[in-house]
Amino acid sequence: MPKDVVELLVQRLDTGEILRVKGREAWTLSCLLEAGQSGVIPLERPAPRWSAYVHSLRKRGLTIDTIDKPHAGPYSGTHGRYVLRTTLKVLKTVFAEDKRSRGFSDVVRAAYAQILGHTPDPAS
Repeated sequence: MPKDVVELLVQRLDTGEILRVKGREAWTLSCLLEAGQSGVIPLERPAPRWSAYVHSLRKRGLTIDTIDKPHAGPYSGTHGRYVLRTTLKVLKTVFAEDKRSRGFSDVVRAAYAQILGHTPDPAS
């Protein structure tokens, strides 16, 4: 299962277009990319609003099929399996841990600079 992906920079191989996807949409897209042609059933990777995230990715021009699969049991019916059909190349992945640690160090660096009364060095 993908780590907590919070941002993806991807390139469409069919058009060359570069897309920056953030938040739950990035997480959803990372799940779809990892699953490949087998696709994802939201029960396998729970999140509150899978259909909304898929809808948003579709609005950005990505082709994502919904394949209805029957299931049995006391509440028999169908469930959807989402399959990404647009071929993408991942250019950059940002994980939640990276953002948290980078954000904290930026805050600490700025506070330290304020205490000392000079501008922080962005390279440190």
